[in-house]
Amino acid sequence: MRKVSALALAALVAVGAAQLCLYTVNEREHALVFALGELKEVVSEPGLHVKLPPPFQNVVYLDKRILTLDAPAADLVQTSEKKNLMIDSFVKWRIADPRRYWVSFQGNERAAEDRISALLRDALNQTVNKRTVNGITSRERDVAMTEIRTGLQQRVNDVGVEVVDVRLKRVDFTPEISESVYRRMEAERKRVASEERSTGAAEAEKIRADADRQREVILAQAYNKAQQLKGEGDAQANAIYAQAFSKNPEFARFYRNLQAYQASFADKKDVMVVDPSADFFKYLKTPKQ
Repeated sequence: MRKVSALALAALVAVGAAQLCLYTVNEREHALVFALGELKEVVSEPGLHVKLPPPFQNVVYLDKRILTLDAPAADLVQTSEKKNLMIDSFVKWRIADPRRYWVSFQGNERAAEDRISALLRDALNQTVNKRTVNGITSRERDVAMTEIRTGLQQRVNDVGVEVVDVRLKRVDFTPEISESVYRRMEAERKRVASEERSTGAAEAEKIRADADRQREVILAQAYNKAQQLKGEGDAQANAIYAQAFSKNPEFARFYRNLQAYQASFADKKDVMVVDPSADFFKYLKTPKQ
């Protein structure tokens, strides 16, 4: 009887020791083994494993499955056209590096979701800000979701999280700010129109200045050509006069005096105070000489 009791007691002790020193990991979990509060080992392979009994070692489990983060409220995001959109999205994520995840969040899934939500808004803004409404709602929607997922993944690498997918469930205008959106669009169009008018006025002024410059150049060239032709004509006329007057110098002097008389008495109001015996009146007094 005593032998049976001893065997039963040994069995109970063995079962108790097994419960304290053995632990199981299933395919849906990561097991984190702590030794006196310090993380010593991460076990992701399913099966039966051995550890020291508490308080020397204890095990904390983290979910290995893909988790869903569904944003409780839509995010207000502005497009490249300065239009505000309400975007409702969700994220599929899982723990990729249990050690980093534990250091970042101490296993608190709510804290991890809050961090992912904040980083998602940042990636969402960066992607939507450079696209139009048409691009984000239809034409580039798939590309935008891929870009958001990539951007979010880059932001959560250091916290041990893997982003499996990001989806945009709903993209709408906000009714309460639609009027301000329209006013902003109108102001933007007016600004663009003003810029275009300013550019046109500057171009017109530039064209006018160039036309005025060309006009001055053409007039200067024409004046120069006219003066050149006039000089050539005067030279030829003087040559002809010289050739003609050289045949009769006295006639030439007489002709020059007549031109001087004509120029001097051109206006009846002109008054001349000169000596009547001066050489100027030579041909008036003695025209035969």
